[in-house]
Amino acid sequence: SRFHLEAHRGHYIVARGVLRALLSRYLDRPPEALRFIYGEHGKPALDEGSLCFNVSHSHVLALYALSRDRQVGVDVEYMRKKVAREQIAERFFAAQEVAALQATAAELQEAAFFKCWTRKEAYLKARGDGISLPLDSFVVALGEEAALLRYEGDPEEVARWSLWGVDPGLGYAAALCAEG
Repeated sequence: SRFHLEAHRGHYIVARGVLRALLSRYLDRPPEALRFIYGEHGKPALDEGSLCFNVSHSHVLALYALSRDRQVGVDVEYMRKKVAREQIAERFFAAQEVAALQATAAELQEAAFFKCWTRKEAYLKARGDGISLPLDSFVVALGEEAALLRYEGDPEEVARWSLWGVDPGLGYAAALCAEG
């Protein structure tokens, strides 16, 4: 009911239904038997067992991550043309990321922006922090090689997580973050 557009509501329902079906196959349990709990910032988890998961959907694409005994986060974004990339980056990204984005050739800036955004989101989702953690308190790489470069206040945090860029297809950017 929180979606204003019927299409967005439908995408959400389908993405969550597919997630339930995937989890049930991994656990060999009926989908309706699965019970979810939610972390402090809303990250869903199964109420029992070691299977961790995350889902993201944008436009008509959904991306899923499943893992045993390690937290995962995934983000996919449809690269909309009318996004105020420069203003969003300057307001929310770390200074190092803004500088890297500005140093990127103009024709590659859109892809670089969405790489940065999805990598940051995947990391936040893996941690279970949502938007409670300021986006400028950590730095991700914008280049082809995804990485968590810096985290304010805890240098060991960088070694705790692995980050990958994912190529979901033309017009999309995506990233996966996993503990370990």
